[in-house]
Amino acid sequence: ARARLFCSLLSLPEPGSLIVPIMMGEAKRALAASAVMEKAGFYVPAIRPPTVPPGGSRLRFSFSAAHSEAEVVAAADALKRGGFL
Repeated sequence: ARARLFCSLLSLPEPGSLIVPIMMGEAKRALAASAVMEKAGFYVPAIRPPTVPPGGSRLRFSFSAAHSEAEVVAAADALKRGGFL
């Protein structure tokens, strides 16, 4: 439910699991977005080569029932404010 809320807030396709990848393309952009999220209080790792192919870097959001709806909304807002969506 939290992953679905997050995706709906960002107009993303409905997720198939509790993990929501957000494509960033280049590793530098993924690292910058991860840093913005960390500064906002969220741990969102940047997945980059060699784990994924070059140009396939992404953020990996993982949600659980332990996350409040307010936290999910705040994470979506932080991603938008950072200019990454």
